[in-house]
Amino acid sequence: MINNTNCNNRVVVTGMGIICPLGLDVATTWEALVAGKSGIGPITLFDASRFETKIAGEVKGFEPTNYINRKDARRMDRFAQLAVAASLQALKESGIQVNANNQDSIGIVIGSGIGGLTTLFEQIQILLEKGPDRVSPFLIPMMIADVAAAQVSIVLGVKGPNLCTTSACSSGSDAIGVAYEIIKRGDAQVMVTGGSEAIINPVGVSSFNAMKAISTRNDAPQQASRPFDAERDGFVLSEGAGVLILENLAHARQRGANIHAEIIGYGASADAFHVTQPLEDGEGAAKAIQMAIKKAGITPAEIDYINAHGTSTSLNDLMETKAIKTVFGDAAYRVPISSTKSMTGHLIGGAGAVEAAISILTIQHGIIPPTINLTHPDPQCDLDYVPNVARKAKVTTALSNSFGFGGHNSALVFRQYTEA
Repeated sequence: MINNTNCNNRVVVTGMGIICPLGLDVATTWEALVAGKSGIGPITLFDASRFETKIAGEVKGFEPTNYINRKDARRMDRFAQLAVAASLQALKESGIQVNANNQDSIGIVIGSGIGGLTTLFEQIQILLEKGPDRVSPFLIPMMIADVAAAQVSIVLGVKGPNLCTTSACSSGSDAIGVAYEIIKRGDAQVMVTGGSEAIINPVGVSSFNAMKAISTRNDAPQQASRPFDAERDGFVLSEGAGVLILENLAHARQRGANIHAEIIGYGASADAFHVTQPLEDGEGAAKAIQMAIKKAGITPAEIDYINAHGTSTSLNDLMETKAIKTVFGDAAYRVPISSTKSMTGHLIGGAGAVEAAISILTIQHGIIPPTINLTHPDPQCDLDYVPNVARKAKVTTALSNSFGFGGHNSALVFRQYTEA
């Protein structure tokens, strides 16, 4: 029975799934991160020879039929396939068995910034070349952003709260935050939550090129994503999915679950400024971080590590640096920060979820992944970004930042789990 009155439920993480340019599971991804490897390379998903940008972070070797039957896989856009696969990974690791007794108390929140853009692009081509009668009846249910959450619910057979968060590059983080609050208020015992994106296609790449938002360092793809570096020239578009299993602590204890970490804070704010540019002084980002820390019941001094949004764009990296200084004051120079986008690229709606999982892995392993390609530090970005080489450190509490087009800001706080 779900307790609808207890709003003080502790929420823990009992399962994780990752599929990204660095690997097809959590272990492979973590190994690559610690080694400082890049997952960026030439685009192979389509012919990019005529495009200004010819590089991206593709998921290599992903076979959806390892997770979904062939018929169902054909009726899912790649972003939904990735979400289902990561969710199945996470649920398996959690040890939760879905059945008639618990399916109503398990919910889904999967974020996506854009949804099935590849399917939309392909079907528009069919419309223009072959006519309206040839457009697939599956276009809408493959394209809409909420369909990843829907497909995960169908595949897992869970019937609790089910929704999608769409807040650009904050989508994955917001999904986790919303799922956390659903458990906190007692509307579910378990939430399958994260984000997914797969927009490496002609529309996605050309659109970001038109905005001058993505790197054109085509001759050196592994050096293209370089957050906080003076020679950064834009983010690298990537694809993938990250999913966490969040669980009411009492529920997790009752079944003897292996607990990875505890989620203790979530904050969100809006810049109310510009559809693509962040507030230069980082005010909006700082508010989201302050909110997450306040709701966690801790002080900024208790944060041992920050997984930065760190996109490798000139405006974002400087803004985030200023926001961290606003929140942490002089301590900003002492807290280690890294942008793992330097290795994964930017997964858009999947980014915050993958980075949340990385923050938890950092707590578990006591190793901070590096910010690679930081060879010419920007004088205005003068904090400790753990340049180029992973660092051993005791991390008890980690902050994960996400900021998105439209002025969306979100922050999550994770802590090493203790019984007290």
